[in-house]
Amino acid sequence: MKYKVTLNGRTYEVEVEAGKAMLTDEYEAFAPTPTAPAAPAAAAPAPAAAPTAPTVTAAGEPVNSPMPGTILRVEVTQGAAVKEGQLLVVLEAMKMENEILAPKDGTVAQVIVSKGSHVETGSPLIVLA
Repeated sequence: MKYKVTLNGRTYEVEVEAGKAMLTDEYEAFAPTPTAPAAPAAAAPAPAAAPTAPTVTAAGEPVNSPMPGTILRVEVTQGAAVKEGQLLVVLEAMKMENEILAPKDGTVAQVIVSKGSHVETGSPLIVLA
């Protein structure tokens, strides 16, 4: 197999065969010359304010998202009693449905997310008391 390798501005053509490497060609590599920057455009409008992330307002242990994704279903409501291992939320990440389960017995103190919410890794989903 032949490979082209650029090292310190020089390009080497290397042929590798059955564990042995042999230099077949060597030549200078030239980077393209930078062009003059374009005239500055009119001031870009300020980016829209990012939507504020829901916050935990209830006392208790938050159940956090293990990965970024979109909430497909919320299976519990505030005030509901849950058992350890009970399904709380279904989270879609990379076209896979991931079930977020209750880590312990408790009562749902706060439901932070809703169907269609986008969450990041570590975002609180539910608060258990």
